Amino acid sequence: MRPVRAFITIAVTTLLINCNKSKTIETNPPDNDLGWPTEDIRTVKTGLNYPWEILWGKDDHIWLTERPGRISKLDPKTGATVLSFTIDEVVERGEGGLLGMVHHPDFMTNGLLYVVYNYSRSGNYTEKVVRFRFADNKLIEPLVLLDNIPASSIHNGSRLLISPDNKLIITTGDASNASAAQSLSSLSGKILRINLDGTIPADNPYPGSPVWSFGHRNPQGIVLISEKLYASEHGPSVEDEVNILQKGRNFGWPDVTGPCDGSEQNFCTTNNVATPIWSSGSSTLAVAGIDYYNNERIARWKNSILMATLKDATLYQLKLNGSGNVESVSGSYRGNWGRLRDICISPAGRVYLCTSNGGGNDRIVEIQR
Repeated sequence: MRPVRAFITIAVTTLLINCNKSKTIETNPPDNDLGWPTEDIRTVKTGLNYPWEILWGKDDHIWLTERPGRISKLDPKTGATVLSFTIDEVVERGEGGLLGMVHHPDFMTNGLLYVVYNYSRSGNYTEKVVRFRFADNKLIEPLVLLDNIPASSIHNGSRLLISPDNKLIITTGDASNASAAQSLSSLSGKILRINLDGTIPADNPYPGSPVWSFGHRNPQGIVLISEKLYASEHGPSVEDEVNILQKGRNFGWPDVTGPCDGSEQNFCTTNNVATPIWSSGSSTLAVAGIDYYNNERIARWKNSILMATLKDATLYQLKLNGSGNVESVSGSYRGNWGRLRDICISPAGRVYLCTSNGGGNDRIVEIQR
């Protein structure tokens, strides 16, 4: 059995990217708290059904997806639903359904947002990325940007993020086919990168392909910190990971779990496998959404990755050092709300968590101290 470890590496090549999910937090944001509830911890919304993505929208509302196919916009002060829209094409199957979402950098003027979901394509369970436009409190003009991504009842990814050079980043799981993660001809088990119109960037590592990196099992969290792109990833029964993503790199799955050691060394050397900066060691936590906290409101969490976990039902703090590597790990709120799927942070430093318990029993919780 492998001990729990934190691994320190320096990224040779990093993906310069900015998070469109309010992931880059001002150190000292303006005081915009007038009229907000004052509880240290409060429930913002109940009655949800498997929420997957929560993001702090550019309109200062909480936007969320629920796996059965619903997109909602909430007033974060009251929890009131001000938009509810269902994508009828979504097919929920196990862990599949409506997954990641992100706003366009110019959302306040163009209303564009992006989602990724699973559906039935000629009888085959498939994943695709679709752009919508928000106007008159409706979502209209769906446009498919990327299709034919393998899907399954498990291991679908899938988070979205937009870079400062207007590239859409998509995480995909291996879709129950572990060997496909090593195949550059498959879109599963990858980090994908496309232009916002769905075309392939000329500077991608594999010409004509959306693949940015490969060898991923089930990455369900993504965040930018100081020009480094971090992703959380589920291990099988050991070695959940946090990685710094790098252009064209192999992250090992299924031949490597966690760091390169023992019999994995030969594969790692031959295939230039990147090493995680943190691993859960001899157990799994089922790591999901991550975000970066760097705000004075909750001083103990400054300069940390906050990570939601499903199996362990805990919010983890991965404290970073000056090089952006993990120097310590601690957990909070274990078991308080059940399985935790995602996290977002407001510019004022309020932390929001969504649960993943199902049966209409899910909620969004706010932590402000």
